[in-house]
Amino acid sequence: MECTVSWTGATGARSGMGFMAETGSGHVLHMDGAPDAAKPENGGQNLAPRPMETVLAGTGGCTAYDVVLILKRGRHDVQACSVRLTSERAAADPKVFTKIHMHFTVKGKGIPSDAVARAIALSHEKYCSASIMLGKTADISTSFDLIEAA
Repeated sequence: MECTVSWTGATGARSGMGFMAETGSGHVLHMDGAPDAAKPENGGQNLAPRPMETVLAGTGGCTAYDVVLILKRGRHDVQACSVRLTSERAAADPKVFTKIHMHFTVKGKGIPSDAVARAIALSHEKYCSASIMLGKTADISTSFDLIEAA
């Protein structure tokens, strides 16, 4: 896996803190910093997600992918899956994640609750490299809602 991240440089009257990532799979992801009123030269323009937001989003994508795949492989009729991640970060640099909670909402027909719990646990403990990596600095917890489809 590879990725090239490039500073997008000065934009307008001040230099920005925007970056563009080009992934090995050929996709582009933009990132930006928050505006800094005290030091405008150090701030971004709020035009894209923050880099750490993309880490959190990538982790959500990684674990949701696992959960759907595990349920589908178990021949469960999963129709929708989302995960809402909330987090806390350290107050001082490096501002690593210290707590992450993942709340899954899974919708399907006749899916047993224990199958969803098992899929989440397998993702968290075995398959999701992003959450396993973040688990080195953050206390990660999970919960879920299971919605029966009509």
